[in-house]
Amino acid sequence: MSEQTSGGAFYANAAMNSAASIAAVDRLGDGVLTRRVLAWWADVVLIAILSGIAWLLLATFGVLTLGLGFPLLSLLPVLPVLYNVGFLASDLQATPGQAMFGLIVARDEDLGRPNLAQALISTLGYYLTLAVFFLLLGLALVTTRHRTLHDLAAGLVVVRRGALDDLIGASYPGSPRP
Repeated sequence: MSEQTSGGAFYANAAMNSAASIAAVDRLGDGVLTRRVLAWWADVVLIAILSGIAWLLLATFGVLTLGLGFPLLSLLPVLPVLYNVGFLASDLQATPGQAMFGLIVARDEDLGRPNLAQALISTLGYYLTLAVFFLLLGLALVTTRHRTLHDLAAGLVVVRRGALDDLIGASYPGSPRP
């Protein structure tokens, strides 16, 4: 893929070309907080369904192996982490819940696709925030472009796909719009 279709400096340069582009960059975060909360609920439901299916399969395997397969049930807590990291680092650049609500996760410096390390840092930071003090998620209420602590740590930002499409004048890779 060329630099113009895969993210990269093209987005940063497009944002600096005109006052209209700068205003478009500012609109990337409009409505993101509400969409993030709704997307979170959608992802919780999807992860619960996947976890239920995985539990049934592993429990059945445990019974069929006369109990020898039951220790595999201890792997279930890894499922949400794999779900988040896998989808954030994919071409979709969003979890299914985020994609459902028109959001993508991008690198803050150039709005390109997050790499695997950034997706892992973001996901582990998110779960650490939930485990330690979930109210830190409220940081998104006061930061530029509504970034949470795990977004800041990973160098990521959540933006609206439609606003990004408008910014670059074409559909972003993976965008449902033609």
